[in-house]
Amino acid sequence: MDDLDAETNAGKGFPGPRAAVVFGLVITLLLAALSGLVMLPAAQHLRSLQDGRQAEATLVAAGSGCFLGGCEVRFEAEGRTVVANLPVGSGHGDDEAGDRLTVRFREDDPRVVAAQDDVGGGGAAVGAVLFGAGAVFFLLMLVWSAVHLRRQRRAEGVHAPIPGAGATGSGA
Repeated sequence: MDDLDAETNAGKGFPGPRAAVVFGLVITLLLAALSGLVMLPAAQHLRSLQDGRQAEATLVAAGSGCFLGGCEVRFEAEGRTVVANLPVGSGHGDDEAGDRLTVRFREDDPRVVAAQDDVGGGGAAVGAVLFGAGAVFFLLMLVWSAVHLRRQRRAEGVHAPIPGAGATGSGA
């Protein structure tokens, strides 16, 4: 276990405390960006379709890619057949192609569609909250580690020996 001791292995390929702070900052920024720039707009988009027109649709393509916007549905709108992708955050990953579901679509553009079950925000709202909470957690950990590192450095500076003080070189 001696090879994991940070003090004796400083400068020997082991990342120091600053690397941990930088890593925490990067994770915080990534989680915040994912929450604020991807998941929150997706949840708002889903909520915007709450007042859209309703139709019965058939899943054409389904599977695990549904949460990432890979589900495709076919339905009738204004006398024509529309094939559209369900948006990011759709909760129909367990459904199979051919399953029926109710969708809501924008009246002026029927290709903008969401499943009735998802128009409250769906998985995108949950993702926004979880990624946002993760960003706050990593930010708190980053602040805590920066404060701890600063206190540790101050303590080392107070107790460090002063060069030239102490025993003289008299040899007696």
